[in-house]
Amino acid sequence: MLWAALSYSLGIITGVHAPRPASWWVAAAVAFLTAGLYFVRRRKWLGVTLALGAFFLAGALHIQLKGPTDALDPSLQPFDGQQVEMTAHVIREGKFREGAPGEIRQTVDVETEEIVAENGNPIPVHSGVRLGIYSVRPDAVSQPLFHYGERLQLPLKLKLPRNFRNPGSFDYQGYLTANRISSLGSAKAEEVKLLPGFAGTRLELWRSRIHASIIAKVHALWPPPQAALIDAMVIGEEAFIDRDTRVDFQRSGTYHILVVSGMNVTILAFVAFWSLRRLRLAEVPATLLTILFCIAYAFLTEVGAPVWRATLMCAIYLVTRLLYRDRAMVNALGAAALGLLVFDPRQLFTASFQMTFLCVLIVAAIGVPLIERTSRLYRQALAHWDADDYGPSLPPRVAQFRLDLRLVARQLARFIGTKWSLRLIRTATIIFLAVFELLLVSAVMQMGLALPMAYYFHRATTIGLPANVAVVPLTQLLMPAAILTITLGYVSPLLAKLPALPTTFAMQSITGTVHGLGGLRLADLRVATPSLVMMATASAALILAMLCARRRAPIALAGIIALLLASLALAFVPPKPETRVGLLEVTSIDVGEGDSILLVMPEGRTLLIDAGGPIWGAGSQLDYGEDVVAPYLWTRRISRLDAVAISHGHSDHIGGMPAVLKDFRPKELWIGLLPPSRALENLIAEANQLGIKVVRHWEGDEFNLGGAKVDVLFPPEDWPVGLEPKNNDSMVLQVSYGKTSVLLEGDAEKAVERRIATLHHPRADLLKVGHHGSATSTTPEILQSVKPSYAVISLGFRTSFGFPKADVLQRLQASGVRVYRTDLDGTVTFYLDGRSVTPRLPSLE
Repeated sequence: MLWAALSYSLGIITGVHAPRPASWWVAAAVAFLTAGLYFVRRRKWLGVTLALGAFFLAGALHIQLKGPTDALDPSLQPFDGQQVEMTAHVIREGKFREGAPGEIRQTVDVETEEIVAENGNPIPVHSGVRLGIYSVRPDAVSQPLFHYGERLQLPLKLKLPRNFRNPGSFDYQGYLTANRISSLGSAKAEEVKLLPGFAGTRLELWRSRIHASIIAKVHALWPPPQAALIDAMVIGEEAFIDRDTRVDFQRSGTYHILVVSGMNVTILAFVAFWSLRRLRLAEVPATLLTILFCIAYAFLTEVGAPVWRATLMCAIYLVTRLLYRDRAMVNALGAAALGLLVFDPRQLFTASFQMTFLCVLIVAAIGVPLIERTSRLYRQALAHWDADDYGPSLPPRVAQFRLDLRLVARQLARFIGTKWSLRLIRTATIIFLAVFELLLVSAVMQMGLALPMAYYFHRATTIGLPANVAVVPLTQLLMPAAILTITLGYVSPLLAKLPALPTTFAMQSITGTVHGLGGLRLADLRVATPSLVMMATASAALILAMLCARRRAPIALAGIIALLLASLALAFVPPKPETRVGLLEVTSIDVGEGDSILLVMPEGRTLLIDAGGPIWGAGSQLDYGEDVVAPYLWTRRISRLDAVAISHGHSDHIGGMPAVLKDFRPKELWIGLLPPSRALENLIAEANQLGIKVVRHWEGDEFNLGGAKVDVLFPPEDWPVGLEPKNNDSMVLQVSYGKTSVLLEGDAEKAVERRIATLHHPRADLLKVGHHGSATSTTPEILQSVKPSYAVISLGFRTSFGFPKADVLQRLQASGVRVYRTDLDGTVTFYLDGRSVTPRLPSLE
């Protein structure tokens, strides 16, 4: 079944990249299957090969019949950017998070019923919308504002989702499309009217009510910090988890604990099956009830594909036990993968699907064989522990191990008696072997997952082994104890206190381990996208380890060593950055309504100026440094920066910089004016803590960086500092290579531009337009002095400030300047070769 699933997967990939008429695939599949049936009894290997070819062709046909990835529903596109009145019903109850001080935001998915546009005519429309509904109700956290099936009427401005147009950026639009959402909107809770009637299914209504009831019960039984983690680990509700907690779990390599995943289903299935068997229930009904319990749990959590995949694999594994095939783990894995791909072949291209099955495959193909020849072999020594004549029937080394243990027990019997000494030695040995197995499987998992972790998440989980050794057993205690506590909580809060004690102990131990290990500097090891050669090498090492695991010990050890070396190379050998030697590169990264500019010097030195951020420092779950700037740099295979600079202290320039400092550990942080600002103070403190040199630059500074000349044109040391950051605090730099140069203004406005034009008379081929195209900047004086051939404006799509202003664009056009904009063009790169400037727009797929 595994080979069949792999063949089907290769067919899906081929169907995407080498499409052919459907009749080709059908005819070829029939021919291969017929030939396979003919040869299966004559030449088995040929028959199996032809059958696998039929699976390959079926996969290619399936993905082509399925068609390309669904695009956004066009129904709401005519209303993009318009103020409308919408009638809709809730299809998915909201997730809460903190907004502005004293404000709670609920994200609610609705399906529209009717849209009243600006012309006043109602238009029936059925499409998904994700609403951000703001409320100041003090009880909003414990009780959802709006429930599944309720009908709503509200005024709002619709906005189509839009990705940051940088290579490597998260496909937010695709994520929403997969959840049947085609537009976004926001409204105040008091502006939302509840309409009579119900729209939806009763089954989903009951599911959402039970889910909400469990969340409320958790928050009644535990204090908020613990309740938030139990919500996430037990029921899949991540709404109350703050970003810092998420990062700690990610850094420690234990993020899988924080989300409902295969491990949760496995633990619950084991506890349920064990409990039913202890109640003298026969194996068949116990198996069926366990499967039904897992299905109910998956349905209740609403986590989606990951938990359903785990439930399917668990069900297949349990059923195969009834057929006396309880060791066919790889076969069960292949059957589950094939079934899911037949249901939806596009899952193959998701990180979640790939990592789920890779995890299980690593355990089945490497972990289990190694355990079978080590700890499981020695477990035989503990069977029939009281019998004296059992040892001779064991393999010699196992028999010797049993003899040694019994000799130790005999010595110990002098103090505690024979009965208790035998029990103590056996129990201690079982614990030792269990710890060994946990260490072995965890180590193999960390090494085997090094490549997808580096590729998808740009992390090297260097402390994942000790963290999981501590956390996984605690999770095995927490899951059943928490579920028992919640169940008893409906009966009697007093009775619930007893199982709540081990739950709280496990939770505090988990968080203490995660925060302790996650806080280590070694845990925060970020890596760039591996090169193709490194990915091929790591994949080959993993396959080699799988093939060698069941062979003789020296060969198996060689496979493990190869896998270890590959994982260490992924973590500690940085790939070669994708840069052009001998050119000055200036790239304006799309960060929406903010600034972030990457400069790569002719000799390869790197400088990042600003890192984007939310406007006015508004509360946002998006970290512009971690989620927008860093993915682009990692895609360029940039692991470290030589220097970073902040033009000034406004949040749309500085907000993402703390994450950049942690992820790329630059040697220097350049700053200019320092008005009173909590954000600036925290950034400098962070740099000092990380050992990054903080350098103040002033007007008149001139130095060489990687073969390019850097001139600081503003600010002077005697420039007056205000009571808060202002646009005219901006550090203005001119970077030159040969006869070409770029002028980087930050958000400098008229007063600064006139000073620069009067005192320095800069001449540049490329101008980074000041203040995102605002009328406060790009004065005639600066244009007349600089005489740029190209200009780039960094701004958000349909910005609320109305940038760029029409008169700014007119002045640029009148000066003969060719203008590029990140809102329209995405990431824009310019190459300065010392004689001319060449613009380039990266292809975005």
